[in-house]
Amino acid sequence: MHALDVLGDPVRRRLLELLVDGEESAGDLGLVIQAEFGISQPAVSQHLRVLRDSGFATVRPDGARRLYSVDPAPLAEADAWFDVFRGFWEPKLAALGTELARGRLAQKKAATAATSQDSTTHEINEEGDH
Repeated sequence: MHALDVLGDPVRRRLLELLVDGEESAGDLGLVIQAEFGISQPAVSQHLRVLRDSGFATVRPDGARRLYSVDPAPLAEADAWFDVFRGFWEPKLAALGTELARGRLAQKKAATAATSQDSTTHEINEEGDH
């Protein structure tokens, strides 16, 4: 199964998100996925099997529990596949970042000018009261 087929499923993406911080038991993963997606434990097990069989996750026994963790190698392969396409969106994202920074700077300047104007008006009002 191609990496994008594996990652295309929202349940499998969520399972990988849950595993990013470290090992989790199949039972704990199942509870979260069942609550969020409303699927059965056997369905969760099927998704875990796809992740394991495709190399995205590894599993190790710990007594009666099965602990899952992320294997980063297939994610690196998927990332490499996207390299070809990054040229389409990176310049646009960089331009967006520049525009956002300009907007923040303009807001900051406007806020500073308004504060300065308020304090000047306040000082003039105080002088007029004397």
